[in-house]
Amino acid sequence: MVTTTPLEAELFKIAGAVPDPELPVLTLEELGVVRAVRVHGADAVEVELTPTYTGCPALEAMSSDIERALHAHGVREVTVRTVLSPAWSTDDISDEGRRKLREFGIAPPRVRRDAGAVTVTLGPTRTHDGEEADPVRCPHCGSADTELLSRFSSTACKALRRCLVCREPFDHFKEL
Repeated sequence: MVTTTPLEAELFKIAGAVPDPELPVLTLEELGVVRAVRVHGADAVEVELTPTYTGCPALEAMSSDIERALHAHGVREVTVRTVLSPAWSTDDISDEGRRKLREFGIAPPRVRRDAGAVTVTLGPTRTHDGEEADPVRCPHCGSADTELLSRFSSTACKALRRCLVCREPFDHFKEL
């Protein structure tokens, strides 16, 4: 277990409060990508950041925004280090983050029951109550009667779906 000092905990909160550049409704802490903050010496901080996937185009923006936030707090030297292990998972999104996604009109990823590999299946594109143990629910009306329109949406980590009850399209943050 890593011991955290009160200063490191405070700086973690500052780094974690930075909005995600692709989903500004979420903070980086709620998204679960800020892994640790370590103070080195009198005025140097290292932040460990895990991208949502290896080729994430937002990584540079996240790093710059964290540096800017910590500089504004008076930290002179900030290093943001990319950490790929353990890999980020949608299970790392906090309950608050999932709530915010739903309120923003994005169906949050379903919670995975195990920590094993995510299998990809190309099955039915519609979900209904009773057909799936955990259907993708419409964030607008809550219906489980939804259909997949595209496996990719505004970002690679989201799929485009439509509710068959209220007819509204919505993004679904895919499980990973």
